[in-house]
Amino acid sequence: MRRKPIELAAIATAAVPGLTPTAVSSAPDDPADFDSALLLDSEGKRWRVRSPRHAEASARLETEFLVLRAFAPAVRAELPFLMPTVAGSVRLGSLTTFVYSHLSGSTRSVEELTSGPASLAREIGSALAAVHDLPRSLVSNADLPSYTPNEFRQRRLNELDQAATTGRIPAALLRRWEHAMEDVSLWRFNPCVVHGDLHEDNLLVESGRVTAVTGWTDLRIGDPADDFAWLVASNEQEFIDAVLESYTSSRRDVPDQHLLRRAALSAEFALAQYMVKGLAAGDQEMVGEAEGMLESLASDIAEFGGQPISVEPLPAKGSPAGPETAAPAPAGTSGAAPASAGGSSAVSPAVTVIPVPAVPAADAAPAVPGTEVHSQPAVHVTPIPVEQPAAEVEAAEVQVHQTKGPDDTSTAAISIVNAKRG
Repeated sequence: MRRKPIELAAIATAAVPGLTPTAVSSAPDDPADFDSALLLDSEGKRWRVRSPRHAEASARLETEFLVLRAFAPAVRAELPFLMPTVAGSVRLGSLTTFVYSHLSGSTRSVEELTSGPASLAREIGSALAAVHDLPRSLVSNADLPSYTPNEFRQRRLNELDQAATTGRIPAALLRRWEHAMEDVSLWRFNPCVVHGDLHEDNLLVESGRVTAVTGWTDLRIGDPADDFAWLVASNEQEFIDAVLESYTSSRRDVPDQHLLRRAALSAEFALAQYMVKGLAAGDQEMVGEAEGMLESLASDIAEFGGQPISVEPLPAKGSPAGPETAAPAPAGTSGAAPASAGGSSAVSPAVTVIPVPAVPAADAAPAVPGTEVHSQPAVHVTPIPVEQPAAEVEAAEVQVHQTKGPDDTSTAAISIVNAKRG
């Protein structure tokens, strides 16, 4: 049941003794999780009320309360923006409603932010850098989640598997996301403190400045790209570039080169997470909305190609090197075959390895890519004619595989076999 602003005002008087609301209005928030309102009291002060709609949302607010307490005055003083302060709370059944002191500024739509002055893009970049440069001890001391790059990638793969079992995600999107998540080179980043729920409704702006950042329910150590997802989803490249430039110049660490690729993946995958959340809550309105957005995304990508998310090109559908049928890659190579200029994967002819007498180093043929030299006789690679007996082809393949080093740790891409085609 949704709570109306007038109901939230009544709850706020129980949370903050002496509070006498004289005016109330609704406030933007995550509608699936919270009911929110802005209050004006008899002394002219303003307050914000957030009331959770279910137990998980209530737990997030209680976590945020712990997070905000962890931000000592000295830490807050170093930030270029203000943070919320909890004025009071009240428990109704199993859910806890919180009242916060008012922060100056107001929210803006994505369109208003991207069309704003260049100074606003710089402000957002500086705010992001300040969050990501927060001491990691702030998170660890509060016993909040912390992920290494590989742990974070595996978490995403688990979420992908969960989304696939719903049978409601277009197959083309599953394949696209799976390929990106299996692209290990994409996931080399330095973990840092991440806001975790950053979007336009959690930024307060006034006179072209970011005055406050709210919504600290998902603070963690993880991938900084997650805080850029909402920006990348705007598709306003000039604005994104301006934010990234300010962010890069403000941060103590240099951002990794694939940050925006992972941000684009996070923005797309958020639709699948929204679908799973709607199904878990039994909210058919959420599910229908998610299905519509997923179909639109799949259609747009099919027509226009979509934003680049993988470092390695996605193999053509049905290609033996594709994620759905991929075999382990040789050591030192990527798991996907590079696409040709025409978009299809190039197929190499079968080869046989025939020993030949050793030759002087100056005249020696180049080593076969992907092999290691162990003071063995030089080899000569010649094409096998089409009529070559199959047994000889198999023998050749065995000899080639034997050139792999013992440190080959490549793994096959996962296959989503239970996903229904969209």
